[in-house]
Amino acid sequence: DMFSDLRDGRKLLDLLEGLTGTTKERGSTRVHSLNNVNKVLQVLHQNNVDLVNIGGTDIVDGNHKLTLGLIWSIILHWQVKDVMKDIMSNLQQTNSEKILLSWVRQCTRSYPEVNVLNFTTSWSDGLALNGILHHFRPNAFSWDQVVKLSPVERLDHAFTVAKDQLAIERLLDPEDVAVQLPDKKSIIMYITSLFAVLPKDVSMEAIREVETLPRKYKVEAEDSGPRLSAQVKRTVQLSYTPISIYAIFDLAWMPLQRFYLLFSTAPDRFDKLFPGSLLEVDLYSYQTTLEEVLTWLLSAEDALHIQDEVSDDVEEVKEQFHTHEAFMMELTAHQSSVGNVLQAGNQLIAQGNLTEEEEEEIREQMSLLNSRWENLRVASMDRQARLHEVLMDLQQQQLQQLSDWLTQTEERIRRIEIEPAAKDLEIYKEMIEQHKELQNDLEAEQVKVNSLTHMVVVVDENSGESATAALEEQLQVI
Repeated sequence: DMFSDLRDGRKLLDLLEGLTGTTKERGSTRVHSLNNVNKVLQVLHQNNVDLVNIGGTDIVDGNHKLTLGLIWSIILHWQVKDVMKDIMSNLQQTNSEKILLSWVRQCTRSYPEVNVLNFTTSWSDGLALNGILHHFRPNAFSWDQVVKLSPVERLDHAFTVAKDQLAIERLLDPEDVAVQLPDKKSIIMYITSLFAVLPKDVSMEAIREVETLPRKYKVEAEDSGPRLSAQVKRTVQLSYTPISIYAIFDLAWMPLQRFYLLFSTAPDRFDKLFPGSLLEVDLYSYQTTLEEVLTWLLSAEDALHIQDEVSDDVEEVKEQFHTHEAFMMELTAHQSSVGNVLQAGNQLIAQGNLTEEEEEEIREQMSLLNSRWENLRVASMDRQARLHEVLMDLQQQQLQQLSDWLTQTEERIRRIEIEPAAKDLEIYKEMIEQHKELQNDLEAEQVKVNSLTHMVVVVDENSGESATAALEEQLQVI
């Protein structure tokens, strides 16, 4: 069962061991299950598998939607993209979905009844699937007969032919596809199975055709995001100074030691601030929540520990900066979970139903949790400060190098523009060569200039926009 058999993480680790060749230790208790699943998530992260809002507790608790999401992410990475990686490389395309749609449209172009625009509604009548199969196996069945069938019958026919002719399992039921909006992931997975065993020639013409589909049908690129206008691209945005998210962290990260002390001294004070917060708490719920938070905390400590030393290369530091920013976001998201455990522990003590030994154990647990959280918080902020300092310094060096280069280039232009005293053809030829050399240098410098459009932090408060305005003006003049 997908939702019960994966909860302890063991079978997920077996799956990833088969895919990656890595072996991980396994355990049997709930804490071990959480550790197992967290190891799974770490392996996926290391293999650049994108996971959004999927945590260890979601899988251990058998959350249906997120468990399916996790499995789909694994399928997408190791089946869909793996099957298509060679053709993506050959065509210099990064969007596997666009290539797959181009292939489908290319295969079904000669069938007037078929017009595939997406991976949902275009498949519900069963014609597209049969069109692909008939294109490659024209003698397997009569196309005219298929057209006369109902959508469910067409789909059943396609799945049967694919099983008999291509050994592709019936991964889908006709009734699930013959609906108003079939499941996109399921369709992509099945079409990829066809793509894997059939000829894969995809023309650039087919790709361009997909790119010119009406916007509402167009496949969005996997790396889709805001696109700069041509005017913005050709200028160096030196005055762009985004606000670091860490400025918010400094305010939002209330050290939980104060939170802990608030409870330890007078739990009723918290209830006055947040009425109704001191609800009845049982020992089992507290222990379960504590296990989950400690498991995550251990994982976060490991994640921070394995981060590389701060580089002295500006592009590497930018990458480290963004990686750590994501890590800090995760810590911020979990801060309330740590606070909830401390709140629950103090509520248990305040209820007065514990033995002296149980009460002492809970106090020790809360003290340990608070101490580890605080150490993690401080270490994370220290790394953030170091990254910020190094990045500022390296980018300021880039700005200074650009400033020096601009000044030198202006001087070169002035020397070229000086009118020679003699009207000598050779002198003019030499000046033309100097100008060509200048143009070549300008093009070479453009690579460095382009990198300045991706600055994370450009200037400090003291220098302000005036420090970059002069550089931008110089660049425009040149």
